[in-house]
Amino acid sequence: MTPEDAEAILRDYFAPWIQQLGLRVEEVGERHAIVRLPWSGTLAREGGGLCGQAMMAAADTATVLAISSARGGFVPMTTVQQSTTFQRPVVDKDVLIDVRVTKLGRTLAFSEITLMADGAGDPVARASTVYAILG
Repeated sequence: MTPEDAEAILRDYFAPWIQQLGLRVEEVGERHAIVRLPWSGTLAREGGGLCGQAMMAAADTATVLAISSARGGFVPMTTVQQSTTFQRPVVDKDVLIDVRVTKLGRTLAFSEITLMADGAGDPVARASTVYAILG
């Protein structure tokens, strides 16, 4: 799967409000994806930090792309569990979401996600997910 294929999945299968996040696929591979969440003041909470809800939605979406890449294309799936730990605020920087599929089964997929502010050395958040493969 190419980044262009993943961008097509974003366009074809996600709700308009997810598309409004402006996510851009930087890289896809056999069991991973890197997606950019561009900084936007409309996603900032009081105090100027990027809101956690936007980061969680971006991580969830990027996971679908990583699983799709691992399976060779999009199949229906749904989030069963997502656990996120926020470690530091993000202000005025894009966030890079690096998803690694750690187990891909017939009906379940597991992943680990690292969220980094562009140009920073330490994660802003980490997440883990479990997905049910429906198709």
